Amino acid sequence: MSRKKLFTLILAGITAVTLLMGCGSDTGADNDGGAPADTGNEEIAADTADAENAGDSAAGDGKALVVYYSASGNTERVAGVIADATGADSFKVEPAEPYSDADLDWTNNDSRVSVEHENENERDVELVSTTVENWDSYDTVFIGYPIWWGIAAWPLDGFVKANDFTGKTVIPFCTSSSSELGESGKLLAEMAGTGEWQEGQRFQSSASEDEIIQWIRNLGY
Repeated sequence: MSRKKLFTLILAGITAVTLLMGCGSDTGADNDGGAPADTGNEEIAADTADAENAGDSAAGDGKALVVYYSASGNTERVAGVIADATGADSFKVEPAEPYSDADLDWTNNDSRVSVEHENENERDVELVSTTVENWDSYDTVFIGYPIWWGIAAWPLDGFVKANDFTGKTVIPFCTSSSSELGESGKLLAEMAGTGEWQEGQRFQSSASEDEIIQWIRNLGY
């Protein structure tokens, strides 16, 4: 073999070894660095999919209904925004004997609400109706009320007790100037004994329409 050919073969061998060493060095960097660079994008995509699925689950595939009791109009206003934003039907819970302004004066120990608050047996409020037409067709029920002494206004109790929420997602919402949602939704869920009750949302009496709609959008509607 000529010296020229021998030199060419030696040079080719050195080049090949150098290339192999370079590839080995890159592989080691991947192992030390952990996950491939695009894993973060995959995780973001997965998180987005989970969020979309959660929204779909909250919204449901069937019809929605907004049930509410409103003493002074604040809860009724919020209920109207929710119904408009979701395309839901509405059902107003009405006491057979409506509460007057004097009845609602909680600062008066002799007012109707004060007497009912002090005597639980007085809270069995007769309602005009507890029957919702096509009740079984609704898979999501928003249920709204004002907060009275830290709990849901008790005129709503009769409706909750009279209906079967099996197979329904129930989303409480309340209005209050200062009180929080507290355990009001949980207590209603215990009273109902059926349905998948969510945590719910409290709105200030002066809550804006945008605030209410944003909450609805976060639920997946």
